[in-house]
Amino acid sequence: QVQLVESGGGSVQAGGSLRLSCTAPAYTDSSAYMYYMAWFRQTPGKEREGVAAIEEVSIEDTRITYADPVKGRFTISKDNAKNTLYLQMNDLKPEDTATYYCAADPAADNGPLLPERYTYWGQGTQVTVSS
Repeated sequence: QVQLVESGGGSVQAGGSLRLSCTAPAYTDSSAYMYYMAWFRQTPGKEREGVAAIEEVSIEDTRITYADPVKGRFTISKDNAKNTLYLQMNDLKPEDTATYYCAADPAADNGPLLPERYTYWGQGTQVTVSS
């Protein structure tokens, strides 16, 4: 069972910043390496929404995708040495309030911001932005 551990959520005022982290377990062979990772968010009564994704398609080809509402404000990155995924969130807005989830999968089978692509999920971390 792959466990993703998230941290970094909290409460900030509009215009503030937060950085989320998601640590994946160390892998022992390439079949377990999480080439595809993403951040999603969800509010009560709504479907889980893709926020940002990073795809290591090959050694020389890393692709990043952002949802339109966060373009220019959020930055996704990955530190392979630490097996950690990050989401730097700047200029936060009240509508960014949600539970944020990290997702990962060793293979790609759907669009990068579709939740059905990912097999492994974190427990979620709450982000609250006040006006």
